[in-house]
Parts: sequence; C-alpha cells; structure tokens
Amino acid sequence: MEIETVIGDAAYSEKENIKYSKTNNIKLVTKLNPSITQGNRKKEDEFNFNKDAGMYVCKAGHMAIRKARQGKKGQGRNQTDTYHFDIEKCKRCLFKDGCYKEGAKNKTYSVSIKSNEHTEQANFQESDYFKGKSKERYKIEAKNSELKHRHGYDVASSSGLIGMELQGAMAIFSVNLKRILKLME
Repeated sequence: MEIETVIGDAAYSEKENIKYSKTNNIKLVTKLNPSITQGNRKKEDEFNFNKDAGMYVCKAGHMAIRKARQGKKGQGRNQTDTYHFDIEKCKRCLFKDGCYKEGAKNKTYSVSIKSNEHTEQANFQESDYFKGKSKERYKIEAKNSELKHRHGYDVASSSGLIGMELQGAMAIFSVNLKRILKLME
C-alpha cells in the first residue's frame, strides 16, 4: 500500500513521527502540540523580545541581564534559552504579583528552541495543502465514534491480542457492510 498522507491530531506530532514521515516521504497532517508552537504560558505571562539587545524585557520594562542555553543539542529534547533577570529589581517591581515569588533567589524566563523538524512542520501547517487535508479529519473522528459507540470497539470483550484483533475486524467489517448497503440504495 502506498501512503501519501497521514492525518491525525496533535498527539501524532511528536518529533519521531515527523522524522519518520519525512524519511518515508509521507505528508504528516497533524498540528504541532501548542506547547511547542506557543509554549506553556498564557499570553499575559509572556515577555517581549528586544531584537537589538537580543534579550527579553518584562512587563515593567526591565531587561534580562544574561542568557544561558540549556539542554544538549541532538539529545531528542528541544533546547531552551533561559534569560536571567536582576532579582533586586524584581523584589521592588510594581508587577511582581504573579511574576516574582517572595524569597526566590533568581528570576528566569525560558524559551524553547524549536528543532528543525518542528520548524518545518510549523511551516507546513501554514500551507494550503495542510489546511485542506485537516478539514477532512472530522470524517475520520465521526467514523471512529461510530465504531466505538455503536459497534463495540470501545472496550475489549475478550482477553488476548487475537480476541482484540477479531473484535476490531468484526466492528470494521460491520461498519463497511453498512456503508456498502447504503451506497447500493
């Protein structure tokens, strides 16, 4: 079977799947996990980047005093740039509520560096091909829901891999038979 495109949800966008699809010339239509594209913080918690200084600036206008890269390159996990702020300024800051924790010895702001695979996938997400194919995903979800809720494919009714395979084959056979009968009408 020749596979050109795989459509899935964000759970399928891990780096190994992206590498596999690229190696095997498969288009992977799956949105990157939001923690990769936007990070784990809310919009109001984000700092602004000053391009001229190459440093982040907090809401109060205080610039980071140094930057450090964390994580090893090529270890499977993305590296991060960690920006360190002057803790004495943070202690007296008007915006310290929710930003500075009383008694903290330092204040940092970390930004994940996207791998080449994640950057390429993020660019692919913006393409017309990706947007067109991702609109078809609801059909797959509807079929999965039908299999689970109407044809017993949600919980294994017997133990063992053979029993599960048989249950899956029967559920899929039933759904396909229903589809064939409907198309014949």
